[in-house]
Amino acid sequence: MNLKGILSVATYPGLYKHVAQAKNGLIIENISDGKKCLAYATSRISALEDISIYTTDGDIKLSEVYASLYKVLDGKATPFSPKKASTEELTELFTKALKNWDKDRVYTSDIKRAFLWYNLLLENGLLKPEEKEEEKPAEKAAEDAPKAEKNAEEEGTITVKKRTRKKKTEE
Repeated sequence: MNLKGILSVATYPGLYKHVAQAKNGLIIENISDGKKCLAYATSRISALEDISIYTTDGDIKLSEVYASLYKVLDGKATPFSPKKASTEELTELFTKALKNWDKDRVYTSDIKRAFLWYNLLLENGLLKPEEKEEEKPAEKAAEDAPKAEKNAEEEGTITVKKRTRKKKTEE
């Protein structure tokens, strides 16, 4: 799940997309209604891609939690309203998605907020499972290089890069 550019701003309801930099803050757009506003530099702004959940084995990115939750719920919203759900319902579903979450450091309010954001992102089409990554451009270029040389040889032209090395001298 890619949460790049999605922000949470303290005292502002909902989630926002980063639109542009302003002189005294950020111009943000509400992902629900598309209204733009200014988040001042003094506001507490958190990028969802930087948020982690405590586990017994360390921390895990929120995007990974959402990917697991997406699989558990088959790409659907939570079966209950996170605001009205009981603590048991919240922790049960959260445990299905993330078995080793740290029960001492992750509070019910954190779980509730995570579910609220999950539903909001899903509702606005921003939570989609990532497809397998394409080959990295550098690796693809390295694979294509021998093919290009072979084609060039067949055409009768070839370009060779020369490297120069400096010899180390002992003193």
